[in-house]
Amino acid sequence: MRSASLRAGLVVAALCVATAAPANEAGRAKSAACAACHGPLGLATAPDAPHLAGQSAIYVDAQLKAYRSGARQHPVMNVIAKSLSDADIAALAAWYASLKVEVKEP
Repeated sequence: MRSASLRAGLVVAALCVATAAPANEAGRAKSAACAACHGPLGLATAPDAPHLAGQSAIYVDAQLKAYRSGARQHPVMNVIAKSLSDADIAALAAWYASLKVEVKEP
């Protein structure tokens, strides 16, 4: 009995990893359009753009949807977000959340 539940748990874990990898690759590919301001790995290069690397997926998802709907205003982001589907937003959110940021004390 224990062996069967262990196998079931391993199958579920494998499925989670298998579905996360394509989503991350989709997010990585989609993020190429964001790189000019937010950097290729989510560390902003533009002085008025926030870092996206390490942000929670929930936060990135909510902000992109707010830009898309017009609830949050930014002249560039509103235009960019309008073209994003829910799947695009979820993929971008997963990609940026997967990036690890290390903080060191000065």
